[in-house]
Amino acid sequence: MDQTTLGIGTRLQHTQFGPGVIIGVRYATYLISYINHGTKEIDKTDSNLDEIIPENITAEVETVSETEKSLLKILRLWGNPMEIVPLGDKWIGGILLLQPADKNLKPKEIPIADFFHKIVLLRDRLRVLEQSINSNKKLNDEEKVNIQQYITRCYGSLTTFNVLFKDKEHWFVGDKSGEN
Repeated sequence: MDQTTLGIGTRLQHTQFGPGVIIGVRYATYLISYINHGTKEIDKTDSNLDEIIPENITAEVETVSETEKSLLKILRLWGNPMEIVPLGDKWIGGILLLQPADKNLKPKEIPIADFFHKIVLLRDRLRVLEQSINSNKKLNDEEKVNIQQYITRCYGSLTTFNVLFKDKEHWFVGDKSGEN
């Protein structure tokens, strides 16, 4: 298979990211939307990439319009997958109270669910930042590792909020060496 000439809509299998669909073609890379890993930019010559050849191909020809509709449907479904992360049961319906030291000032109440949602968004954005760093062609490996260390420290700073998560698998994990 000449995998350097594939087009938009081609279904692929990646050994690390699973099944995906090409949604963009660049000079040396494909922009691929993966079902479980979101959108990633992958080198066209990546040896972990294989084209999925559909069985039972029919003689029907799709128009560009039909292809665009299909692609838009796929992108809506998988283009920006947000993992559903449950709030711990004991916090449901609770509020976060920020009480100023000056008793003459009014405290600020924030629903814990809203605060938790912002924490989850922050975690998701850190993950996207990590992916962008890892796929960046202009950074060398040493630069990537140095930047990754800062992100790991950010995760470590956020471990305080792990108490809000229902499942331990969603927790923030920082640097294991004890340097935060």
